[in-house]
Amino acid sequence: MRLVLLGAPGSGKGTQAARLKQHLQVPHISTGDLLRAEVAAGSPLGVQAKEIMARGDLVSDDILLGMLEDRFSRPDTANGFILDGYPRNLAQAAALDGLLQRIGQPMDAAVQLEVDNELLIERLAGRAKAEGRSDDNPESVRKRLEVYDAQTAPVIEFYRQHGQLTTVDGVGTLDEVFTRIIEAIAPVREVG
Repeated sequence: MRLVLLGAPGSGKGTQAARLKQHLQVPHISTGDLLRAEVAAGSPLGVQAKEIMARGDLVSDDILLGMLEDRFSRPDTANGFILDGYPRNLAQAAALDGLLQRIGQPMDAAVQLEVDNELLIERLAGRAKAEGRSDDNPESVRKRLEVYDAQTAPVIEFYRQHGQLTTVDGVGTLDEVFTRIIEAIAPVREVG
């Protein structure tokens, strides 16, 4: 099962991806974690990324795609993977789709965790207090949600047009949301 999880900051993507990893027995790939690992390992792409980040710039889509291609070539992805936090924009979605087609591992499904923005702000404020994160204050969260909505709406439409999108209610207990995701991807798993 090759799956992408979409959802605003605080929607529970990371938490659910960890649970899905166990259930589906496929790796959870977070581009942020991947980037940090490549930099720490000193790989050629990691060295390039480190120089870019040291300048305060964002790592290019080409570098991220190269890291993903390398990651997808590892044996543990033979039965699929769960992508969390990528793609974030339409250009990344199209590039990822092209890469997966080229390596013969097309995306099976995209699951969007839908949570009302006011609840996201509450969740992130709670996380900020618990973890001491200054970037999760209500005003910065609102700005991040606006950016997310603007950039990710085309990604959601991309997967909808490809017939791969399922929207899941991301509100409820961890078990309730997990069950909804499993039920949503069950038809895809039966076909695949």
